Amino acid sequence: MKRRAGKRDSFYPGVADVKPENRAQRAEGKSQRWMRSVLLSIFVLVLVPFSLTVLPELIQLLVYTHRIRVPFFVDLSRPSDLSLNHTMNMYLTSEEGISLGVWHTVPESQWKEAQGKDLAWYQNALNDRSPVFIYLHGNMGTRYHNCYICIVLGSTPPDIFVPLLFVYLGGGTTVLALVLLMNCFNRAATHRVGVAKVLSALGYHVLVPDYRGFGDSTGEPTEAGLTTDALYLFNWVKAHSGNSLVIIWGQSLGTGVATNTAVKLVEQGVVCDGVILEATFSSTRQPVTVHPFSWYYWTLPGTGYFFPEPWAENKAVFPSEENLKKMKSPILFLHSEDDPLTPIRFAQQMYEVAVSTQNAERVKLVSFDSSLGYLHNGLYKDPHLPDIIKRFVMSL
Repeated sequence: MKRRAGKRDSFYPGVADVKPENRAQRAEGKSQRWMRSVLLSIFVLVLVPFSLTVLPELIQLLVYTHRIRVPFFVDLSRPSDLSLNHTMNMYLTSEEGISLGVWHTVPESQWKEAQGKDLAWYQNALNDRSPVFIYLHGNMGTRYHNCYICIVLGSTPPDIFVPLLFVYLGGGTTVLALVLLMNCFNRAATHRVGVAKVLSALGYHVLVPDYRGFGDSTGEPTEAGLTTDALYLFNWVKAHSGNSLVIIWGQSLGTGVATNTAVKLVEQGVVCDGVILEATFSSTRQPVTVHPFSWYYWTLPGTGYFFPEPWAENKAVFPSEENLKKMKSPILFLHSEDDPLTPIRFAQQMYEVAVSTQNAERVKLVSFDSSLGYLHNGLYKDPHLPDIIKRFVMSL
């Protein structure tokens, strides 16, 4: 049977042919959406990096991400709201104009006695000969511990974002999204509360400060400033704890602060009783693509061309590897094999440096299998962690 000239059958039975005017309208709409995407791409990849070259203070924000307070709507003066019912909130002045918010959690065995007690009671409790931990937190978050800022064109973006600039085509809608991974947690973050509870259950005191500029602490964060804060807190604890063991536990960013502090103490003729480095990093070994303070380099492709690395201008050096060569304290490294922000190979290299400086009896590395899914912040959930910490404390 011959087809009529100019007549085209539908490829699928029952589906009407698309009229020329509809095709033209769709093509025009798609062209407009792509144009908006291109313009926003230019803004993100050119104007934003350029602004960072002329506004150096934004580098500080990108490194420390302290301006956004997470968790939201948490009253840091009320740790009991987070089930820390044996915790006192206090403020210490590390230097003129700098007020540090600090939580002091007493051993769990003192829970009942601590109810209704004032700051003086908590300070006196430090002298009960129980080990004291100073927990120096990081600025890194993973999965549920992140704050996302999105710039979107079109309708609702997909449910799951990756930290890249991308174009999403779906349902006839173009979505251009910029996802910025903002790691900006204060001392009320879930994993930090979790660590405090673990240590308290073991019978230890725990002091968790927010560095200057973080949480409800005043001031602006700098490497020197964070180190000053930690050093002040250490000396304050020693002044109130008598002969009790004092151990510094640093996590992520806090590992850099911890090693800086330990070296400052050595220079003053003081050796910290012990140091725990969780999810540590190395500024000298980690390239910009995996450095924990340069998430924007892999979030925004190509931005490294427009503005310098933060440590290039002494914004955030934290020479932990060099510090390990000067430290005299026993060290325990804790690291998850699936940590996406600070790969375990760098922790292993740092461990080797520490061992070569001291010895394998004073330096330990405990890794956690990637199948456990602890990532960057989840080690506090491991059921074996209390025994690991207890053995380390008993060895001091």
